[in-house]
Amino acid sequence: MEYRLLGRTGVKVSPLCFGTMFFGGRVPAEEAYAQVDRALEAGINFYDCANIYTGGISEEVLGDAFKRNKKRDRAIVATKVHFPVNNEDPNAGGNSRRHILDQCEKSLKRLKMDYIDLYYLHRPQSTIPIDETLRAMDDLIRSGKVRYIGTSTYAAWQIMESLWVSREMGLNRFIAEQPPYNILDRRVERELAPMAQSYGIALMPWSPIAEGILSDKYQEGNEPPKDSRVGQDQYLRKLRMKEEVFRVVKGVQKIAREKNCSTAQLALAWCMQQPGITSPIMGPRTMEQLESCLSAQEIKVTKEDTDRIDQMVPPGRVVSAYYDADFGPHKFSWV
Repeated sequence: MEYRLLGRTGVKVSPLCFGTMFFGGRVPAEEAYAQVDRALEAGINFYDCANIYTGGISEEVLGDAFKRNKKRDRAIVATKVHFPVNNEDPNAGGNSRRHILDQCEKSLKRLKMDYIDLYYLHRPQSTIPIDETLRAMDDLIRSGKVRYIGTSTYAAWQIMESLWVSREMGLNRFIAEQPPYNILDRRVERELAPMAQSYGIALMPWSPIAEGILSDKYQEGNEPPKDSRVGQDQYLRKLRMKEEVFRVVKGVQKIAREKNCSTAQLALAWCMQQPGITSPIMGPRTMEQLESCLSAQEIKVTKEDTDRIDQMVPPGRVVSAYYDADFGPHKFSWV
């Protein structure tokens, strides 16, 4: 396996990151343990989680998986903080120092780990001064509880502001960003990806197969499977089950058939091989899906393939997008 540098750090990570959002929910614990063992066997050393996934159970299951196989030292484990963990406490969410420090301790306890390799801010928050947030993250690094810090679904200007504040205040900087990126949504190519390549920011795209739409699971005019994400989420269904989306899906399916691979494998391979991308996040629910994702690493996306995809969705364009973030302007600036 050809490992990639995690941004401007010396850490090497696998070209695929294992997303554990469904651990302890749609992926039962025993199945999760088996998948982690198989992924490690295949050389996948990068694992992504968050404090809100399945109400914190995802972190517990991931921690148990490494406790069972005793291979924590081989893994780069990431988790996140931002979203509210309950609706009763107005301070139980966001990017404040209070919430970040509190949730880091709780994530470490659930993970049963002494440190987090990469700690993300799950979303930006314009009402919290960036220097307060960075100081809290910096303190976690200096205390040894966190080794690197990153962001998720931030605008390019917000990351640039953070780099400036880190430099001015002598704080540890963000080294990674986790954006939504797939064939149907290529907006990160406008500013985010060039910025990341210029300043050593690793990019770990979430939703590289667009919640499964870039697969063979859904058919135009048919009801989505009831056990699928789109089948269970009316918002996703309205967003993804559209004529213009299936126009692109059919085109990608045609290329996939010619390459003797699945549509999802081609979409994942395309994302993996785009300029500036470090490790797309795969989110398998079954061992079969995991094996399919692993095989995507062997698919070579040619210039002819990318040219045909560019004809369907030009670079920087979007056909169907799915994310919600606070892109400012900030209520408080650092001066």
